[in-house]
Amino acid sequence: MSLTKKVTKGLMTAALGFSLIGGGTFAYFSDSVATNNTFAAGTLDLSVNPEAVVNINNIKPGDEIKREFMLTNNGTLNISKVLLNTKYTVNDAKLDGKDNTEDMAKHIKVTILYNQNTASAPVIETTLYDLQNQTPDLTQIDTLTGPKPDGLTPGEKNKMIVLFEFKDNGQDQNQFQGDSLQVEWKFNAEQEAGSLSEG
Repeated sequence: MSLTKKVTKGLMTAALGFSLIGGGTFAYFSDSVATNNTFAAGTLDLSVNPEAVVNINNIKPGDEIKREFMLTNNGTLNISKVLLNTKYTVNDAKLDGKDNTEDMAKHIKVTILYNQNTASAPVIETTLYDLQNQTPDLTQIDTLTGPKPDGLTPGEKNKMIVLFEFKDNGQDQNQFQGDSLQVEWKFNAEQEAGSLSEG
């Protein structure tokens, strides 16, 4: 091998070695950007006006009482359902309970109407006794395919009408004289299902 070829080969080997040693130090272009992300939870806020839907004294068999109340969505999220929970207690005027052989709530008929576009659609018609074991959706409407929740959008109001009737069964109902019913209605708002947001 000639001297020129040996020197050239040696220089190439050295250059290759240097390039391997310095391979991690070469410069390159780079860029970065930061984003600020916010997750703000919406609010579910249902109000009922008036808060005391009914307050009746001296009711007797055959009496019918009509009351109206307003459901309002004061929050920022859609309400898909407003479920009604009912609890009651009967206060016996004689305190001993011996004259009461029946539950007074079985004699109170309750009809709840959802006033939609000036037309009232019945949501439920039952006795107060049976209503305690049900949780009707007060925003439910009837469609051609059956009942469906209508819900409340933010700012929307629904007028509800409730009819109470102390049913006269044509028999002796003296056991209820002086008795009273304390009814608690709890309105439970439920949000609509979550959705995928793209964009």
